[in-house]
Amino acid sequence: MEWLEASTENCPVQRTLDVVGEKWTLLILRDAVNGVRRFDDFHRHIGLSEAVLSDRLRKLTAAGILRTVPYQEPGSRPRNEYRLTRKGWDLWPVLMALSQWGEAYTLDSEGPVLDVRHTDCGAPLRVVVECSAEHSALGPGEVTARPGPGARPRS
Repeated sequence: MEWLEASTENCPVQRTLDVVGEKWTLLILRDAVNGVRRFDDFHRHIGLSEAVLSDRLRKLTAAGILRTVPYQEPGSRPRNEYRLTRKGWDLWPVLMALSQWGEAYTLDSEGPVLDVRHTDCGAPLRVVVECSAEHSALGPGEVTARPGPGARPRS
């Protein structure tokens, strides 16, 4: 079976985008990775409406990407913080890859707003694709892609 003959109903890219493929969702995840946890902080930093923010946080929590942790400021009502789960942290390389692409192709002369470096040596991070045998920094010409065992013919 060739790729164009395969159904994309079970495509992991499509299923991932169903969960996180909306601009505001990715910006919430960007902020969560960088330590933002409270509704008001997300709202102030990203600048989206409260209704949209509430909806996206609810969806990310339902998907198991964020979890809520109760907190209460003195004299205020109880509220929830939003913290990344392991599933949420597993999206970190995706966010880093988007950032890397954006730095290469969309930045003006001022440079990136976030400088992410390896704590031990201070070098900037870069996202690479490697095989499970640890051959790293593979390019598109060095891989073979074909429908996998879960592929079904298009109907």
